[in-house]
Amino acid sequence: MDITTILILALTGILAGFLGGMVGVGGGIIMVPMMVYAMHLPQLTAQGISLSVLMIPVSSFAVYNYYKAGALTKQHFIYTLVIAIFFAVGTFLASRIVVRLDPQMVRRIFAVFMIVVAIKMILGK
Repeated sequence: MDITTILILALTGILAGFLGGMVGVGGGIIMVPMMVYAMHLPQLTAQGISLSVLMIPVSSFAVYNYYKAGALTKQHFIYTLVIAIFFAVGTFLASRIVVRLDPQMVRRIFAVFMIVVAIKMILGK
């Protein structure tokens, strides 16, 4: 792995982690486009790497800070567990479908999703 790749990966991780810690968004919003456009990886590869990052407890330190600040309670960790279980089911089912789709279609679905979310956030209350 060359130094440029390492620097792009490091920047991707910092940006995704910072944005996730600041506004609670999934790092995939940063990681997938960075890997597709800066590293020229295929969409499915970028999505797979983005999901692989979630297998490691990368946000545990941020969660600890939220807990210590009183923003998260023990009840919220029950919410987390329920969401995580169904998140796992959803990602499994979606991955079974998406690996059969044309990569360009997957890229378009991802882009449309980000546009819809952005419009909703800009125009919503």
